[in-house]
Amino acid sequence: MQTAPPSGIPLAAPLDFLRRRLGRASCGAYLAAATLPAPGLWLRHAHTVPLGAHLRVGLNITQLLLAAVLFTAGLRTCPHALTRLLGRPRVLLAGLALHLTAPLLIVPVIALTLRCSPDSDGGSGMIAAMILTVSMPVAAGATVWTGGGRGDEPAMLGLVLASTVLSPLTLPATIDSLTPLLNTDYAQSLEAAARGTGSGFALTGVLLPCAAGIGCRLLLPERAKPTGLNLAALTAVLASLLLTYVNAAGAIGQFLTHPRPLLLLAAAGTATAACALSFAWGRWSAHLLRLAAPARTSVTLACGMSNSSAGAVLITTTMPDRPQVLLPVLAFSLMQKLAANQLTRPRPAAATG
Repeated sequence: MQTAPPSGIPLAAPLDFLRRRLGRASCGAYLAAATLPAPGLWLRHAHTVPLGAHLRVGLNITQLLLAAVLFTAGLRTCPHALTRLLGRPRVLLAGLALHLTAPLLIVPVIALTLRCSPDSDGGSGMIAAMILTVSMPVAAGATVWTGGGRGDEPAMLGLVLASTVLSPLTLPATIDSLTPLLNTDYAQSLEAAARGTGSGFALTGVLLPCAAGIGCRLLLPERAKPTGLNLAALTAVLASLLLTYVNAAGAIGQFLTHPRPLLLLAAAGTATAACALSFAWGRWSAHLLRLAAPARTSVTLACGMSNSSAGAVLITTTMPDRPQVLLPVLAFSLMQKLAANQLTRPRPAAATG
């Protein structure tokens, strides 16, 4: 990825400000959803836009925001870096394999634990949320955490794209393999989600925006790239924060109307456990494979950071009558950002005597 130098470009200052405070900004989006959920609830519902006397087009804001995040991620992807990555596929294959096996190892552990909970459905709602979260492609936002030499950035970009390209096949297969852990109602909802991903959700909602961004990158004049790439990065951060707010408003708004403290604790605990296990699986495996330090960071992030925004959109689409299922997804989204921040935080230099 090429990024413009900060000097002389007014977009660089707000972009750097937001990047340094992305964790706090995400918490602010949750706070805004809790204190002012009405705009988020309005944006969350589908709208129709008239394009003439007899023509109306449906508009889904959450899907548009997700597409904007993925489009800008593609726009910021350097094709030459991805080409070089193909010459050393070990890191790419390792990260992809670990990311795809993570839900098959982690979700059954979560499900076994939730069977002991007092929840009347045996925790099926929490399990369904985790299936639709950890099975998603690697989060495009993971590339933010590998910048500045904190990880192998081309490898991270390759993992985002490779997992997205394979998602029309891997998403339905993973969902189908894990639905026996659910009760009948949730199993049917997830089977519908699997059919939806197979029939085009992953292609039109995930892959095409990213591919369109890469295509626009190739057409962008060289002199316009510094400003264009900074604008794309700033747009991605703002769209991601707005998407977090909209998704949170749907779940938190209902929670505030009908408070269920035990549900909130269960969602936070489930998301924390799933996030910790995902990062631990990636970190332990990367060390076992003896990858270089930057590659270890990227592989760990690929294992721990799933596209939770896409999972939230899929839940909204397939289970619109169960917004409470969004709670563990939103908790996971926050936890993975905090874990990524901890993983990539610069370490203080060792004292020398």
